[in-house]
Amino acid sequence: MAKEGEPWEWRMSFPDGMSMLFVSECIPHTPGFVVGLLGLMQSGWRYGTSEPRKIIHCFKVGMALCLVSLFYYVDPLYEGVGGNAMWAVLTVVVAFEYTVGATICKCVNRTTATFIAGALGVGVHWVATLFGKEWEPIILQGSVFFFASSTTFLRFLPSVKTHFDHGALIFIFTFILVSVSGYRMPDLFDFAQHRLSNVAIGTSICVVTSIFCCPVWAGNELHSLILNNMEKLADSLDAYVAVYLRDDADDMKKEASKEKLVGYRSVLDSMSTEESLVNYARWEPAHGGFSFKHPWKDYLELGALLRSYANCIDTLSGIVSDTKAPAFLKRHFSTVCLKLSLNSSAVLRELVVVVRTSAESPKIGLRQKEMCVAVQELHNTLKVLSNQNTVATETKPEEFSEGKGESVLPFVAIVQLVTLSSLLIEIVARTEKLVNAVNILAHKVTNSE
Repeated sequence: MAKEGEPWEWRMSFPDGMSMLFVSECIPHTPGFVVGLLGLMQSGWRYGTSEPRKIIHCFKVGMALCLVSLFYYVDPLYEGVGGNAMWAVLTVVVAFEYTVGATICKCVNRTTATFIAGALGVGVHWVATLFGKEWEPIILQGSVFFFASSTTFLRFLPSVKTHFDHGALIFIFTFILVSVSGYRMPDLFDFAQHRLSNVAIGTSICVVTSIFCCPVWAGNELHSLILNNMEKLADSLDAYVAVYLRDDADDMKKEASKEKLVGYRSVLDSMSTEESLVNYARWEPAHGGFSFKHPWKDYLELGALLRSYANCIDTLSGIVSDTKAPAFLKRHFSTVCLKLSLNSSAVLRELVVVVRTSAESPKIGLRQKEMCVAVQELHNTLKVLSNQNTVATETKPEEFSEGKGESVLPFVAIVQLVTLSSLLIEIVARTEKLVNAVNILAHKVTNSE
């Protein structure tokens, strides 16, 4: 911190080595909002360099808005849409999403809801006029109450909320706009027609821009998410088992990559992301290696299995944080436990290849056999530990002890190692379930092509 009256420097570093140097002659007079603004600039720069596709999406939105604004600036286009081009602009602002599937979903919802609500509003207005001026506002108000209330109730239903929530909201808005405006508007049919045409123009620009200008497919995002989650689980499993079984566990924690140790946590929080991506992927046309009949729903089952796998690693991390087992006892288990974890993580990495290529891997069968052999070896080691501890307790306590003064293995040490062994065996069982789920997915993908 510079003293009062001395120049003060604040250097803001960027990932690529660039830096910005800001010099203030007197730090007490530097406004707080300037400091916050510079910090925001630094965060924005880092996020932009790590997520360049988000920057491209920003330019796509700007380009779509420029295109739809031409209906205001060009006279023939302005006259053709009836002077209500602002609805097209607002449609682009509301409906343009990051992925192609999300954009198509919102555009279809918006267009369909506008058409149904507009037609229904015109029909209700026509029926209300048949009853005369006295009954017309009563009928219109009754229809507004009925359709708004019933549609709002439908929005609470899980299936409607997941797929058609935006459409239900637009239906309420458009119906009220058409039915209420129709009471004072002589050419209601033209108004509804212009409203629909402007929404169609806005949604068309959104869909075309999203698909043909650096598209971001929800299917690809979901596919990459599942692959990354598998790799994170494999890395976390190897890291935690290695940390626990090393004598210098504290030093090993410092050496181990923090990303590998905590990578499994993002898998635990991926459920909502997976569900939204599956929903949007169903709206997308065939692209890349994904056909229109791609089994997107199977990714939800695969994601649930990965989260159950991550729960085991989360429990394993609790054991690692409290390493009370003696070093000689951990060395006694290190070979078989490391063999078991390495084979399990190897199977996960082979499953990544299977999901990526939708082709069977000949290495998985060998890895599974090695896993089963390692599980049997772990069972045998636990039996030996139990027998030796019983003998040490009842007859010759000094036989199993490697340290002076130790006669019987500590109870806490035994519980920890048994818990570790049980977790590794459970991880093997869940790995087998993952293998079955991935094989089913690969078979369905092959048949859908």
